[in-house]
Amino acid sequence: MDEEALASLLQASRTPEGRCRLAGDGTLDAVLHRLSPSSPLLLHHLLLLRNLCAGEQANQDAFLRSDGPDLIVPVVLSSPPEVARVGLQVLCNAALAGEEHRAKVWARLFPLGFLELAWIRDRGVSDPLCMLLDTCCSAEGGRRRLGELCEDGKGLSILVEIITTASTAGFQEEWLEWLLSKVCIEEPYFFILFQKLGWLDDSNNMIDIENGNAIFTGEQAFLMQLLSNCLRERPNDVTVSDVFALSVLRVLKQASCIVDFNHRGNSALPTGSPATDVLGYALNILRDICARDDPLLAGRASVDSLIASGLLQLLLGFLSELELPSTIRKSTASGRNQIPGIADTLKVCPYKGFRRDVVSVISNCLYQRKQVQDEFRRQNGIPLLLQQCVIDEDNSFLREWGLMAVRNLLEGNMENQHEIAQLELQGTVDTPEITELGLRVEVDKITQQAKLVNIS
Repeated sequence: MDEEALASLLQASRTPEGRCRLAGDGTLDAVLHRLSPSSPLLLHHLLLLRNLCAGEQANQDAFLRSDGPDLIVPVVLSSPPEVARVGLQVLCNAALAGEEHRAKVWARLFPLGFLELAWIRDRGVSDPLCMLLDTCCSAEGGRRRLGELCEDGKGLSILVEIITTASTAGFQEEWLEWLLSKVCIEEPYFFILFQKLGWLDDSNNMIDIENGNAIFTGEQAFLMQLLSNCLRERPNDVTVSDVFALSVLRVLKQASCIVDFNHRGNSALPTGSPATDVLGYALNILRDICARDDPLLAGRASVDSLIASGLLQLLLGFLSELELPSTIRKSTASGRNQIPGIADTLKVCPYKGFRRDVVSVISNCLYQRKQVQDEFRRQNGIPLLLQQCVIDEDNSFLREWGLMAVRNLLEGNMENQHEIAQLELQGTVDTPEITELGLRVEVDKITQQAKLVNIS
């Protein structure tokens, strides 16, 4: 097959009609048996195979009958990245045909072939590799293969190398996000992968993050950022497992023990500090988990589990130990907390937006969840929350999230409304801003007792 004939076939294979016409004349089998790493036409041969297998069942079946995976994998593994990319696309198109095709490709590549490809620090290879893995781990047989991929051994090492490549070389296509959202958010493998991306001790064992001396890595921060993006950008495309939600809370707790709250962050996420970024993206993930559309359906179990595991106490602890928002600090002589029972400390936000992110998680937890509203009141969180309804220099949209949280706290909860009405104001909260919720706090000039008035 000369170059001119190959170009003609390539042109025909670009349309469904052309692929269908070529399916019955043995073109695919002939091209498969001409594959050679030393051929100057190798890339063109692979491009033709990719096109022929694009949605044409007859060609996909012929690829399997002709031992396509066995013929093409050695070529892919011995080729430069730009050629290996097209070879992986051939395998992806073939695997889309059904379970038999996926099983054959998986058996030929797992684990060593996949691992060898994952070692290539090139996003041109990494993107179709993620597509192939995601395809093989979908539909019938997919969950079993996903379990093999996430085993703590050669399977998990494939994911570690892919994430390492993406964190340094980047990625252009969405397959990495789809694959990792399946692995981490929907299935129970987030924590073991997160651990595997961490530091090793002198014996080459993973350092458990429960160890207070653990240090987070850039790859761990990258994984958290990517999963946060998945939940924010495609909230209705993934199902959040309780295991994932609780694992993120576990990571958040450990990050809060490592991050330096005595050093004021001078940038928003990502900051370049792995521990700080892990802390921030964990908060962002929990905010979006708690924002699942219907608290009676999606996400309800996760929120209930998070509250039962101490999420609310942790968030209130963050706020109680922070210095006051800048607006309040400037209006007081000492800049210290003025609410009884709240820690009088000078901890600061480790990144710009930390306080806002904490309040946003609280706000979403409170929405139409009376048991959470009640628990918040019992933990004396109301005075602290009212402090967040102000502008803060390092926390854009803090005021908006604070007002949203107060609204969610009061909605349908007479006990909380009564609690606010009975508060004795301390002079540090700009409570008239609550009027934007259709409420007003009026204070008796003599007794200094407050009452809540509905003005909507």
